Amino acid sequence: MEVKLHDIGEGMTEAVVIHYFVKKGDDVKADQPLVEVQTDKMVAEIPSPAAGTVLDIFVPEGQTIAVGTTLLSLQTEAVGHEQAKEQAAVTVEAEVEIESEPVIGEPARTNESKTKPQRILASPYTRKIAREHGIDLSLIQGTGPAGRITDEDVYRYLQGQQAPTQQEQATQLVAPAAEREPASVTVTKEETKEEMIIPFRGRRKQIAKKMTQSLFTIPHCTHFEEIDVTELIALREELKEHNVNISATAFFIKALSLALKQFPIFNAKLDEENECIRLEKEHHFGIAVDTEEGLIVPVIKNIEKKSLRQIHEEAKALTKKAMENQLSLAEMTGGTFTISNVGPLGGSIGATPIINYPEVALVAFHKTKKRPVVLENDEIAVRSMMNLSMSFDHRVADGATAVAFTNYFAKRIENPKLMLMELI
Repeated sequence: MEVKLHDIGEGMTEAVVIHYFVKKGDDVKADQPLVEVQTDKMVAEIPSPAAGTVLDIFVPEGQTIAVGTTLLSLQTEAVGHEQAKEQAAVTVEAEVEIESEPVIGEPARTNESKTKPQRILASPYTRKIAREHGIDLSLIQGTGPAGRITDEDVYRYLQGQQAPTQQEQATQLVAPAAEREPASVTVTKEETKEEMIIPFRGRRKQIAKKMTQSLFTIPHCTHFEEIDVTELIALREELKEHNVNISATAFFIKALSLALKQFPIFNAKLDEENECIRLEKEHHFGIAVDTEEGLIVPVIKNIEKKSLRQIHEEAKALTKKAMENQLSLAEMTGGTFTISNVGPLGGSIGATPIINYPEVALVAFHKTKKRPVVLENDEIAVRSMMNLSMSFDHRVADGATAVAFTNYFAKRIENPKLMLMELI
């Protein structure tokens, strides 16, 4: 039986093989994890479709493969179980013998060079926790399936043991490559030349494909606006006095949902084949999150039905899961509108964000800064001003509609109590 890379995500076409949980000759049970792969959106485990014995492994770790590629083969017939183990053992032995034959003109390799390190079972995030605390995972006893090391195992080690000794730290620094995740940056030296190489694959490659598809398909138009958030900041401080903490982003999201009810053209998808624009009834907001692996967009569903508190809590939880690479497929699909809040990063006064195809619009919130403003009565006052960028599909909507949309949004943010009246 062949075990292939199947489609584990919407639109998935390829994945990177991170590491195998098994080796040739291993007995496996049905649904036992066989291999861990990294797609553009998540890390996923591929389980065994049946009980049996691993006959062969065809794809090395670290390689990018397409959906449908055979990863390994299994012997699942009960009668041939022992025969399969013997066959796998013979294959391994033959490979060792072939490797041991020295190449003419090259020095013979020692037994040390052929010794393969023992596989440590742990997810990428668990490995990250260990690296951040300078812990050698080989020192930890895993409590998960097949001895897999969990996050809790690492934290228990931290609480119950002293910090790793210098010898342990040195061991961590020179740990075999197979025990570590594929490095995001590798350095190769050729005589006196030093070259930095960043692999272009996985999530980074998929982001590139999506951005290229969007720019080559959608005629982008970006509208800029500045919004006075002084009253919103004051309302948030007032709520905090009553132990109610609602993020500014939650207010932005709810105000955008109210605006979409008035201008549903921006919560739509263009169906060119059937020559129609499909207006979405539900507001599913994608929230762009900057992670170590690249941009990822978890989705909050049914914004139009949720309270400010619900939006705040869900956005916080999804952002945390995105940073930890723990999002499920359902939490990353189905978006109808996207926002990007880059203000907290600082330094951004404007941008031309690329639309998340096939959506129609994307709104980005930039840095908030206090500056003197001339009020309607010609008085000058210091106000907290935030810049906003809205990119939209010019095939579907026009600039005047975008201006009306952002004006409607701005009025609710500049007068947040007015927005709250609409929620009653």
